Amino acid sequence: MLKGKKVVLGISGGIAAFKAASICSKLVQKGAAVKVIMTASATKFITPLTLQTISKHPVYVDTFEELDASVVSHIDLADSADLFLVAPATANVIGKLANGIADDMLSTTLLAVTAPVVMAPAMNVHMYEHPAVIENIERLASRGVRFVDPNEGQLACGYVGKGRLAEPEEVVAAIESYFAEEQLLQGKRVLVTAGGTLERIDPVRYITNDSSGKMGFAIAAEARRMGAEVVLVAGNTSAGEVPGGVSLVRTGSAQQMYDEVLQQLPQTDIIIKAAAVADYRPKQTFQQKIKKTGEELVLELERTPDILQALGQRKKNGQFIVGFAAETEQLEQYAMEKLIRKNCDLLVANNVALEGAGFGTDTNIAKIFDRSGLVQELPLMTKQELASRLLRLVASRIQRSGDRS
Repeated sequence: MLKGKKVVLGISGGIAAFKAASICSKLVQKGAAVKVIMTASATKFITPLTLQTISKHPVYVDTFEELDASVVSHIDLADSADLFLVAPATANVIGKLANGIADDMLSTTLLAVTAPVVMAPAMNVHMYEHPAVIENIERLASRGVRFVDPNEGQLACGYVGKGRLAEPEEVVAAIESYFAEEQLLQGKRVLVTAGGTLERIDPVRYITNDSSGKMGFAIAAEARRMGAEVVLVAGNTSAGEVPGGVSLVRTGSAQQMYDEVLQQLPQTDIIIKAAAVADYRPKQTFQQKIKKTGEELVLELERTPDILQALGQRKKNGQFIVGFAAETEQLEQYAMEKLIRKNCDLLVANNVALEGAGFGTDTNIAKIFDRSGLVQELPLMTKQELASRLLRLVASRIQRSGDRS
């Protein structure tokens, strides 16, 4: 998986920097081309010469020490990377990247990189648990940065707790796993729906919900990273930029999303309906703004078309459907009923009343069901990580089905 891959290894200043030599060596042994950036503090723990000898490339420390006059080093390194690994990642470098600070070679290059970024934190247990560090990690994770969690054990400071850099074998395994995932959905066409729908009352008012579309956007981004051709059908969203390489189709109402999804269905392999579609719409849409004429206004509502139900009814052999269910009570019962009634292969259910699992957050808590019951119970995690776990499960189910056929 690593043969021919270009990895930039950033080493920041902590005692765990000595492990970076082993990480670099293992990456090189597996065929990766590794270029190293060290902070000035990192050089107090391990020398650039050590990493240069192992990597067979010059080591970068000073932003202004240009080793090749034909390029700007931090831009050239950023552009060349297939993956950027920071190990160890101190609280300082995590904070810099989270807040857009670029004051040395490592942080400057990190801001310029467009390749995936993986960080392996290492620090004192109290630093790792500090609210500022937790917030910075969550912020980076919401942007797609991946983390190799530190281990628990004896720390250099004498404390025992979580904060010790993951072993080199674990870090390299995480990198291999990341590249392996790039092939999981190769050749598949994935359709993802995201956001809420807008059901017009009049030209200035509408019925909608709190869905931000962040879950659907995260799924679309991860599916694209795993090699799929991805179409994202999005309603009303506040999820930010559209993931790179994803085809976006904007819709407004439930009817518009219904029409678009069914049009896309015949040429789609995997459908993931993460959108929060309105169940009802005004029976009458007024062409002019409704004027205030009394103490009460009564609106008559009617059902919107059920997109997931229509997908389940039209599903052909080989197509895979994942539904979502946002609940506030009796989650397991409602999830199983919905999965069976709408002919889904998997259903992701979350209790939006739980802190960190509601609409508009960067995190989620979910349970994944199939017709046999609960498949996976996922704790609080970023929506990007949940998307990755869901898609790995989908890929394994499709592979298993293909092996049987």
